[in-house]
Amino acid sequence: MYDFEGEHADGAEQHGGPSRLLTFLELPRSIGEYVASRTWDLISSPSDEGEGRPVLVLPGFAAPDAASGRLRDHLHRRGFRTHGWGQGRNIGLTDPLIDGLTRRFTELRDRYEQPLSIVGWSFGGMLARWLAHEYPDDTRQIICLASPWRSEGERTRATAMFERSRRRHGLSDRARDIVEQARQPVPVPCTAVWSRSDGIVPWRGCQVDETDQPAIAENVEVTSSHVGMVANPLVLAAVVDRLRQDPDDWRAFDWRTCLGHAFLPARLQRTAA
Repeated sequence: MYDFEGEHADGAEQHGGPSRLLTFLELPRSIGEYVASRTWDLISSPSDEGEGRPVLVLPGFAAPDAASGRLRDHLHRRGFRTHGWGQGRNIGLTDPLIDGLTRRFTELRDRYEQPLSIVGWSFGGMLARWLAHEYPDDTRQIICLASPWRSEGERTRATAMFERSRRRHGLSDRARDIVEQARQPVPVPCTAVWSRSDGIVPWRGCQVDETDQPAIAENVEVTSSHVGMVANPLVLAAVVDRLRQDPDDWRAFDWRTCLGHAFLPARLQRTAA
């Protein structure tokens, strides 16, 4: 993320980040993940398991809403009311972006008159953590996809991009406080989805300390590229499984239950329930 201390690193490897080979493989892997999940949706039936609950999806750094379209389409087919953030490309912690994000959140909260679930991809996950601190009573849960929120996860393959954006677009005076707040334990259920084969961010910086205090925090490990986190079939299945959870009757994540539910036909899901 941001190089607040002005100690720019030449490469992510010296900070425990992903190898150059994994970075090189990001594009072809993400294309395969997109095709796989798109095919899955084409041959499977829609369902109403989301019960119309609202979900706000926050893009990763430098990405627009369109980049998370595969994820939002899948959630829509599962009965969730999905929304992008409507702020254009994610250029980082500028004042217009911060203020626009809070307006978007409160607009959706007021529209649905119920707590929102937030899915944040990469840097979007940091923003999801911050929103959960700012609006704990209005946030049902958050899911962070490959989001390096820990200080030891700051150095990524995108750090130089953050610094270029900072020089071009500026940085809010609130930026450091927002990052520090986002690094505190989240007061709502939080699921961290991460991959050891991530080619952009160091996976150890994406893990959470699993706990049920002050709220549930859990890890879900997948095999996925970083870019493909919003299209990978395993990630999409895990996101739906977690969004289905009742915060007052939370069930621990289990891959057998998750995949069994994801790939059963809708009519058999209703029978099994």
